[in-house]
Amino acid sequence: MRSKVFHLACTMACILGCLLVCLAVPGFSQQGYPLTGTWNGDWGLTPTQRTQITIVMTWDGKEAKGTLNPGPDSASATVFLDVINWMVRIEADVKDQSGKPVHVLAEGKLEDIGAYHRTISGSWKQGTANGTFKLTRD
Repeated sequence: MRSKVFHLACTMACILGCLLVCLAVPGFSQQGYPLTGTWNGDWGLTPTQRTQITIVMTWDGKEAKGTLNPGPDSASATVFLDVINWMVRIEADVKDQSGKPVHVLAEGKLEDIGAYHRTISGSWKQGTANGTFKLTRD
């Protein structure tokens, strides 16, 4: 009798342990909206002429927003994600060196979507300058 009770208790403990593992594992892979987080990288006209950029992106459940280069010279950005093709569009109005407003349009492909340090790379237009950019999520 005692052996049967012990065997039943061990079986129940194993089942409960497996159930808890099955419920916990998906929680580790959930990272929220794919663009949420701090992204660092650069943009430039040539591979040697680059400007460092940081974008902090958030998701409020309805829309994505961003802050380009957080700090005293930051700019609010609108962020769009095409989840069919994993294309990202970021738009912001920044100030140039003389203080005049300049429109920024960045369009790129979201890659390594399953990785925490996913990347976005593509074209960057700032005023009349056309270049490329690459961002990696921290």
